[in-house]
This record gives sequence, structure tokens and C-alpha cells, in this order.
Amino acid sequence: MTKKQRELLSFIDKFMCEHGYSPSYREIMSSLGYKSVSTVATHIENLVTLGSLIKTDHSARSLEVADKEYDQPSTGKIAPAQEKWLITIIAEKFTALETATPTQQQIDNLFVLVGALHVLGFKEAAATFKAKLKNYR
Repeated sequence: MTKKQRELLSFIDKFMCEHGYSPSYREIMSSLGYKSVSTVATHIENLVTLGSLIKTDHSARSLEVADKEYDQPSTGKIAPAQEKWLITIIAEKFTALETATPTQQQIDNLFVLVGALHVLGFKEAAATFKAKLKNYR
């Protein structure tokens, strides 16, 4: 994979993490300094051919990174889309606990997850879930 291809994949992946959807060709063009949308289209088609990118035909914003093996720097920050995903997963785990008889392992896992929210800086979400945990002490 070329440096330009890794740069494009990294941009698409980061954009998706931050926004929850893929960038448009024009957003890619302006962000990466390409001169035309057709240049972006050519690079994207090459990445699709390589199997590093998935694209749905006749659909806007349908790009998806298939190959996570490219070199991408970690920012150490959680994007809003990732935060939403994390909170949704924890909420689903609470719902599962409420609809069945919980095991001690499930309860312990929820304590860890709620603690992780607090450590990650999502104090409001952690406080909300912590209130629910009082039912399981």
C-alpha cells in the first residue's frame, strides 16, 4: 500500500469515527488537498480493487474501511460516535440484566464498564448508570 493510500484510508477511518458516517468525495478532496473529485474517485476505486475499502454503488457516503492493518496514528481520544456506541452497548447490557436473572459475573462486568465510563471522562453517563447499579448491590 502506498503512502497516499494509507493517508486516504486513515482520513476516512478517522472521519467515520468522529462523525458516524463516511466523508463525501468533496470533503476528501478538500481535506487531503486533491485538485479534483475525479482524483478522489480514482484513488477510492483503486482501494476498492485492493480490498482495503468497501463502497456501495449508487449510495452517498457509503465508504467503509475494510482493512484495518494500515498504519494509523492513535489520538488517544474517543470520538463522539465511539462514545455513543459505548454508551449504547452498556445500556443494552443493563436491559439484558433487567429482563433476566443476572449472574454475579454480569453484575461485576457492569461495575467495571461504568467505572470505565468514569475514567474516560463520561461522568454524566457514568452517574446515570451508577444509579442503576445500586439495584444490584
